[in-house]
Amino acid sequence: MPILFGVVLLDLIGFGIVIPILPFLSPQLGATKIDIALIIVTYAVFAGISGPFWGRLSDRRGRKPVIMICLAGAAASYVMLALASELWMIFAARAFAGIMAGNLGVASAMMSDITAPEKRAKGMGMIGAAFGLGLVLGPLLGGLLAGSSGSFVLPCLVAGCMSMLAILAAALFLPESVTAQRRAAHRQAHRDGSRQSTRAMLRATGNRLLVLQYVLHAAAISSVTYLVPLWLGDVLGWGAREVGLVFGVQGAIMVLLQGGLLGTLVRLLGEWQLLRLSVAAFMAGLCLAVLAGGMPLMLAAVYIAMSGSTLCMPLLNTITSHRTPADLRGQMLGTTASAASWGRVVGPLLAGGNLAAFGYTGAWLGCIVLVSMYLAWALSPHPAPLVSQASSTEETPSHDYPTV
Repeated sequence: MPILFGVVLLDLIGFGIVIPILPFLSPQLGATKIDIALIIVTYAVFAGISGPFWGRLSDRRGRKPVIMICLAGAAASYVMLALASELWMIFAARAFAGIMAGNLGVASAMMSDITAPEKRAKGMGMIGAAFGLGLVLGPLLGGLLAGSSGSFVLPCLVAGCMSMLAILAAALFLPESVTAQRRAAHRQAHRDGSRQSTRAMLRATGNRLLVLQYVLHAAAISSVTYLVPLWLGDVLGWGAREVGLVFGVQGAIMVLLQGGLLGTLVRLLGEWQLLRLSVAAFMAGLCLAVLAGGMPLMLAAVYIAMSGSTLCMPLLNTITSHRTPADLRGQMLGTTASAASWGRVVGPLLAGGNLAAFGYTGAWLGCIVLVSMYLAWALSPHPAPLVSQASSTEETPSHDYPTV
């Protein structure tokens, strides 16, 4: 677990270095605000397309080589950004980065492989904590590297070096979590044509509605991430520095909740009850945003909503792993990562349309509609997990449908 945490952290520090500078890099090459939005959407679209492929490949070839391939692709995309001299080159670099963005889904599948069911929520929380810490340290490092000159070549090259360090750490220290027997069975199924499609897998495992929640969650949180800087800037007159501090504090809260408290909370409440409370907190923060008019209530709304949402993803991943046979986890968690990417396409577009048509009140109400569907699903009855809570880390529950 600590090794996997370190590999993911190095990767996400590189990711965090580059993402905040894109809105400033792109205008230097003639990008408009619409172009910047399209650059963000381009990454999410290609990540949504490629996610299931990387998950299936990790089932056949193992988690470790796929993680290393994706890290190499990320490093190459950062170098492409550093060398970009025309706007189309930024689009190409972000499209390629999206194609190679399989790491979080595959890393989640590996964490599921190496943790016992009763410790899986803590393991998924460590992946989320690495994400949060990377998005705290990355932007800070990116800003320092860019300096007063505003040159973005050095930050992009350092981001590439972070991915290369992650490859080295994975090669030297990260063990493979999928047994040779399981990999051979998946390869044979792939060769003889008995590999199951994603749609058939979702129908057979009963996870279709579960995957939809990844879309709703990602759409809602990406809407919030899009709206908060604009909201704080327009209402309070804040700039990039103040908004950056807000997100930095939230990143620290994310690390504390996911890395420190999640395991304890799951032991006390269970995954489902904690998920319901987390989605309810997300909803409460959004409702407060509709009513907030001054700085204290606005910040309270942001922190309540985002703190509730930050617990949801590791809990969804934990529930998904319990609902999926071990030999299908790579495909399943690759599919959920893809679903989340499509949510990140829908969310900013929906929030932007509502903001233009109805103002901030309408935009926040649109988020509330998304989260209300999410909460209704969480509160509804759910069948028992396919994977027994008492089983080991090598669960191989019987099922009557073909493996991938």
